[in-house]
Amino acid sequence: MLPLTSLTIVLSLLVVGSPVSSIPLNTQKTVVSLVTKFKAGGVTNVVAGDRTRAHVLYRAAISGKHDANASITNVPPIGYTIQVGFGNPMKHYGLLVDTASGNTWIGADQEYTKTNTSTGTGNTVSVSYGSANFSGEEYLDTITLGSLSISNQSIGVANKYKGFEGVDGVLGIGPVNLTKGTVSNTDTVPTIMDNLFSQDSIDSEILGVYFVPVSEEDATGTLTFGGWNSSLMTSDITYVPITNTSPACTYWGINQSINYGDSNLLSSVSGIVDTATVLILIESDAFKTYQSATGATLDETTGLLKITPDQYSSLKPLIFTIGGTAFTLTPNAQIWPRSMNSVIGDTSGNSDNIYLIVADIGNKTTFGFVSGYTFLERFYSIFDTTNQRVGFATTAYTESTSN
Repeated sequence: MLPLTSLTIVLSLLVVGSPVSSIPLNTQKTVVSLVTKFKAGGVTNVVAGDRTRAHVLYRAAISGKHDANASITNVPPIGYTIQVGFGNPMKHYGLLVDTASGNTWIGADQEYTKTNTSTGTGNTVSVSYGSANFSGEEYLDTITLGSLSISNQSIGVANKYKGFEGVDGVLGIGPVNLTKGTVSNTDTVPTIMDNLFSQDSIDSEILGVYFVPVSEEDATGTLTFGGWNSSLMTSDITYVPITNTSPACTYWGINQSINYGDSNLLSSVSGIVDTATVLILIESDAFKTYQSATGATLDETTGLLKITPDQYSSLKPLIFTIGGTAFTLTPNAQIWPRSMNSVIGDTSGNSDNIYLIVADIGNKTTFGFVSGYTFLERFYSIFDTTNQRVGFATTAYTESTSN
């Protein structure tokens, strides 16, 4: 059930769509508007952006440095954003929700406005996201999330950034160790989740994440700070501990097995769950098996696997076994929303083209998998720092056919 000291925030989705319709909740909520814009200049290859991000996250974990020394490719076409208040008097900024970063920063599309609660520390801050980066100065400021207020939160204020068109910055909700090496003269800095807990705003350092698929008319979502919302679930929660395997253990890393129908793709391999990755990335050998089993061809324009209508009708379930429970992507859940093909670089304008959301991670010296939001939007996820575990449950959208 939802703890009394938790707060649910309704997210907006960075995607062209219809006006937001509110989701009935039994908890206090803050509703924000749907953002109706994409990355400036469009997207040429979402696979390249996701793959670069995965490799940079891997190298950062191995080196223990999460600063901005990385090459830039392109950025994801869609991301979930949340309206966050900064300062006093308060000003709101739209931030990308990122479970693979611990730093919160602003100053991209909208410049940071200093207020009565803004204090410069004199330190510099820089972070790489693989497909984007930023650098700037560290400030301490008050952050407001609905009715919750965090005082003296470390934030980055960008003076240089790349790859964040359409958002004002990032809300880092990853583990605190991901801030290591990002701020000068500092080892790590408390994340917003750390400070919510230490300042007694929440009883447990737990975050519930709920994404409505981007193809739905009411595509939005919620973050629940301090707990979760069981009314959005259609099953019990399955928990799995954070993996002990390096470097996935640096992030929200778990062990899982993946099967396509009766074909095993991956057995008890470690990887990460990441809200700011778009696709589901898997090891090269597993990807080749999946491609062969589906009969898909690699589309050079989008970088995605493409299938025919007949192949789509023959798709088998893609099964993720996590903590002994099978979480299944139906055939419809394995394809990119056909009405949004132009977002991934399909210039034909043909919504009948069918692309798969499973891609090659590209390099065996990386994670076994990265489950991005195309996986997470089909399930409710819980990121539990207090108990060092991740939880999953099915939702009303697990078997949606809106793609």
